[in-house]
Amino acid sequence: MIDFNKIIQRRGTNSYKWDYGFNKNNENLLPLWVADMDFEAPQEVIEAILARAKLGIYGYTFRPNSYYQSIISWFKDVHDIELKREWIIPIPGVVPGISFAIQAFTNPGDKIIIQPPVYRPFYEVISELGRRINSNPLIEENGYYKMDFENLEKIIDNRTRMLILCSPHNPVGRVWKKEELERLAEICLKKNIIIVSDEIHADIVYKPNKHNVLISISEKLLDNTIVLTAPNKTFNIAGLQIGNAIIPNKKLKDQFSAVVNSQHLNSSNIFGIVATEAAYNYGKNWLNELLGYLHENAKYVKRFLENKTNVRTQIPEGTFLMWLDFRKYKGDIHKKLLKNGLWLNEGKEFGNEGIGFERMNIATSRKIIEKALKIIEKTVEN
Repeated sequence: MIDFNKIIQRRGTNSYKWDYGFNKNNENLLPLWVADMDFEAPQEVIEAILARAKLGIYGYTFRPNSYYQSIISWFKDVHDIELKREWIIPIPGVVPGISFAIQAFTNPGDKIIIQPPVYRPFYEVISELGRRINSNPLIEENGYYKMDFENLEKIIDNRTRMLILCSPHNPVGRVWKKEELERLAEICLKKNIIIVSDEIHADIVYKPNKHNVLISISEKLLDNTIVLTAPNKTFNIAGLQIGNAIIPNKKLKDQFSAVVNSQHLNSSNIFGIVATEAAYNYGKNWLNELLGYLHENAKYVKRFLENKTNVRTQIPEGTFLMWLDFRKYKGDIHKKLLKNGLWLNEGKEFGNEGIGFERMNIATSRKIIEKALKIIEKTVEN
């Protein structure tokens, strides 16, 4: 059994989560914001990195065939999809992959659809590259979110080129059902819209939900879809900056690769390579235990908030993030939580649809979760 209750001191390690920003002025501030975990990576990953480090030479490195085979085997075993080696393009991470796709397949002034409330970098990358956001907000019904297919069809015009899908969805925790993805695919194929599917949270899914890799939905999607993946969220190795684009269509792949090559990003992170192989080859048991622990954390959070407060939330279908609804309370809840020692992601970071919400990262020890919930209880009492 893996001890996910173990508390590891991350302060003083240049941790973006624990040492950045507000924490410089408040050593007691509890950070449950940015989406990385407070758990050690699988032991096999640690050992693989240490073994590589002991060589003492860290020169230019390429990805061996075993790297690609580990990805192919993982997706076959975990997601029941057969990937081909030639579909996989290494990238530094999922957000850079979104940037590459936008540059490859759209022009300045083109419109790109996102479905808020959604991960803030979607907004940033689109705007920074001179493209326009075409918003198709999710429909919320008692804390449960659905895609608005009717509105989606209405907002697509002759300048709309792309849709960025968050699957599973960050921050609302939806794992899209096959029929939902089929409806989305039908619309995008009919309107000639390229889909860029951010699937970085694909492995963090709780039973009975099942993640569907988008290109597994229909053979037609092999021609208009870019799937972006990484082991970063699953195994807590985001600092190694590694990821992969999966692009079955050769024309799209060549266009995407041309942008990557133009950025001169062909060098590889030595430790990212060995960590990816070790994680995908040996990490499944670790992941299964992790999912059990995270699911219990989620149930604990929901139960506490229902019993002690008027804060509402749903147990996520996927991700280690919870979307907390503070709309029954007045005032600047985010500021009050900070004052009381808890740093969550303010909901409006995810779009205007997130106003009144906070995003909470539950990938930490139960003791830290308990402390955070007591701060929430104290804050809303006052």
